[in-house]
Amino acid sequence: MLSLFQRKRPPVAAAPSPAPVTDLPKGLLQPESAASLLATPRRQKLLEHIWQRTSLSRRQFATLYRTPLERYAELVQAFPASEAHHHAYPGGMLDHGLEIVAYSLKLRQSHLLPIGASPEDQAAQEEAWTAAVAYAALLHDVGKIAVDLHVELADGNTWHPWHGPLRQPYRFRYRDDREYRLHSAATGLLYRQLLDREVLDWLSCYPSLWAPLLYVLAGQYEHAGVLGELVVQADRASVAQELGGDPTRAMAAPKHALQRKLLDGLRYLLKEQLKLNQPEASDGWLTEDGLWLVSKTVSDKLRAHLLSQGIDGIPANNTAVFNVLQDHGMLQSTPDGKAIWRATVTSSTGWTHSFTLLRLAPALIWESGERPAPFAGMVTIDAALAGEAAEASAPLSADGAASALENQNAPPVEGRGIASALPPKALAIPDAMEDMLAMVGIGNSPTNDQDVETTPDEAPIVLSDAPLPTLAAAVPSPPTSTSSTAQPSGEHFMAWLKQGIATRRLIINDAKALVHTVSDTAYLVSPGVFQRYAQEHPQVGKLAKQENLQDWQWVQKGFERLQLHRKQPSGLNIWTCEVTGPRKSRKLHGYLLIKPQMVFDLQASNNPYLFLIKSKTIN
Repeated sequence: MLSLFQRKRPPVAAAPSPAPVTDLPKGLLQPESAASLLATPRRQKLLEHIWQRTSLSRRQFATLYRTPLERYAELVQAFPASEAHHHAYPGGMLDHGLEIVAYSLKLRQSHLLPIGASPEDQAAQEEAWTAAVAYAALLHDVGKIAVDLHVELADGNTWHPWHGPLRQPYRFRYRDDREYRLHSAATGLLYRQLLDREVLDWLSCYPSLWAPLLYVLAGQYEHAGVLGELVVQADRASVAQELGGDPTRAMAAPKHALQRKLLDGLRYLLKEQLKLNQPEASDGWLTEDGLWLVSKTVSDKLRAHLLSQGIDGIPANNTAVFNVLQDHGMLQSTPDGKAIWRATVTSSTGWTHSFTLLRLAPALIWESGERPAPFAGMVTIDAALAGEAAEASAPLSADGAASALENQNAPPVEGRGIASALPPKALAIPDAMEDMLAMVGIGNSPTNDQDVETTPDEAPIVLSDAPLPTLAAAVPSPPTSTSSTAQPSGEHFMAWLKQGIATRRLIINDAKALVHTVSDTAYLVSPGVFQRYAQEHPQVGKLAKQENLQDWQWVQKGFERLQLHRKQPSGLNIWTCEVTGPRKSRKLHGYLLIKPQMVFDLQASNNPYLFLIKSKTIN
């Protein structure tokens, strides 16, 4: 590796800089040098951050990192990273590229790679893996300039990125016929423009690294193991940061994007479920310039709706949900950048109450002709809890902005979701890095509560990074209806479970699955599967409270009453499975169904990674 850094190369004549052009025809852009493109203070800070994460000398850094970054800058010029999603502005592609490299190198520091290798091998391959992570991150979107854009030069010719950097004025537009996923496959056209032959020779010496790198460059992240995961997580961090706080971007986002799903979910709730502008108890209030929604109510119902639609990745922690909404441009922040507003609502009848509220722009939900009449009352910001925003302390009528405090906000439910402490417009520099990593779920996230019969020091499973075998594909039978309006019960839980498996909303035998195939039947992970049901059915919380139980415990109790599960010879309901993977073994707790047909339409092979641990029979 050191020979690569120290190899003397024959001097290469620098490419001629574009001749300065004055009075460019309208619509044409002048290509810039890498030095000019990277000279902004923010990009310089990103470069400095990248260097700090490599632990290399400046000379070594220039060879392995700065040169590819400069080539990338000259190739992407002023192109945006997308037309109407993230980094959709001139120069957005370059900003996104630098950000994702910075994030990926931070993430890489928490991994010993290659996984499972001896400490000596990990030390020997450290720099190669670090460089590969950076290259994979830098290249992950570069194919967009080959297949998403049509670039025309000043002389009327079409430019393609495999021609090399732009050398004359240009204009560009997005292709109407572009395919969303094609850019991942196009990366292979361009990586040689950034990476030297010597660098590729060096990386190809490490088979455990070379294969996942090639998969990433081919857009096949599902085969790229931890390398693909690092790039995806870094990409999420960069995208989420850039999307903070702009509703117009959220509305313009593609339908597949998370923020668009959040927006569609909010619109559905306001149309079908939430009560608005009621004289007393209400779920929200609409003023002329603000839509105020009770924070816990909207979080619970939005989570339930999205989960019922098969949309995963929704945090179980309400605070994290608020931050996800804020980061994706759904919410208007308080003067100090928080998602939660605190205020008192007073109706025209004299009823008054304090709440914690979320504030949205009404234009985000309704067209101008569809907006309901405003609230006939007042929403008054709680001055004592509004920080330094003294001007917000005055009472506001229905045509003024306002918000409030709700004493009913429940403690967060621990779960595996996205946690975020990101300020809405934090810069991608080292002091913002820790918050960004927290948002994308990196670090020590809390685990789910344990089942009542599990050993206290045994945490719920975190399966191996390797994907587990899935059930054989089958055409699902028509599922039993599990309307969200049906009364929660053990029977309703089983119908919901069967429908979720049949429609593939609940994945089976995967690293994050809540249902596995063990001992020729279904194995229900506890408490995870009961927590998931409770999240989709917020009304469980009220029923559980009446019996002084947590919501998932109430569901579990209803399931046990059905007597559909096998008991151990010792009489215990809970079975423990040992989960074995390439790196570690963990214990998983759950229920075995008596008959697999209760949830599976077709018999499936047992999960080879799970093994039952049977308890001794009680004499």
